[in-house]
Amino acid sequence: MKALGLLSGGLDSTLAIKLVLESGIEVEAINFSTPFGQARKDNWGAPEVAKSFNIPIKIIKTGTDYLRMVRNPSHGYGKNINPCIDCKIFMLKKAKKYAREIDAKFIFTGEVLGQRPMSQHREALDLIEKEAGLKGKLVRPLSARLLPKTEAQEKGYIKNEALRDLSGRTRKPQIEMTKEFKIAKYQCASGGCLLTEADFANKLRDLFEHKKKVTNEDIAILKVGRHFRFGENKIVVGRNEAENNALLKEKSKTDYYFEVPNCGSPTTLLQGPKTKAAIKMAAGLTAFHSDKRIGEVAVKYGKTGPEKEITISVPTRPEVNSLRV
Repeated sequence: MKALGLLSGGLDSTLAIKLVLESGIEVEAINFSTPFGQARKDNWGAPEVAKSFNIPIKIIKTGTDYLRMVRNPSHGYGKNINPCIDCKIFMLKKAKKYAREIDAKFIFTGEVLGQRPMSQHREALDLIEKEAGLKGKLVRPLSARLLPKTEAQEKGYIKNEALRDLSGRTRKPQIEMTKEFKIAKYQCASGGCLLTEADFANKLRDLFEHKKKVTNEDIAILKVGRHFRFGENKIVVGRNEAENNALLKEKSKTDYYFEVPNCGSPTTLLQGPKTKAAIKMAAGLTAFHSDKRIGEVAVKYGKTGPEKEITISVPTRPEVNSLRV
């Protein structure tokens, strides 16, 4: 008997895996790596959870089809730009295909009834499993006693006594379960998706509005630096050495980068048309965020290196703030 469990690496999916394992069922995990995940606390995520349980894990890196879904979700967004219902349907469809490949008898998730306002109320749970082609076949071990019996329960693949009746937004029962099962290490109980954060959502909306074809590389740059919109140009200014290095790593061949020589300076990327006005503005933003932020400042720039120079008057703070994304 084998089951396939969706494992984000968070507390709920970790506990769901443990419940099914405790039922004597062989488990394989599947994890979807999206460009919107945040840094893992203490370097502990889905691969580490799977290793701690000694189970195999299939990691699927999402691509352009996932970004298209995020851009135009059939069921809309949550509070920010989070298409939670469509995201879960997307993952479950791919999980269903993989479950057939490994001959898993059922699929299960760590969803908890009523925990998330958009995607985990009863109607949303029903909608998700129906559109994923898993009507009556998707087990949610943490809340299964509060939901209609699934095919896996009816056929005796998993016993009802192994399942729980968790509901609502409190995480206290989950914390108690970690003690019950002696799970010492786990990811924080809250979500870790950047799409639920207002600042990141604003940057992503701006990107969607100004670029037809968005890539994972574009998303990577959204996670770094201060972002400014100047007409058709995106200007990104690093905050520190780590971000400066990240911007240089992620820059495309057509991007210009800027820096102020011989002082503490950000690295700045200029994306879009390289007009005189855009170059002047990118240089001005670089100067404003450098240690030489007063008067006239010489700024170096170029595609492959700082081979050109422009002397610029440092813009005022209101001018800078008016461009901030």
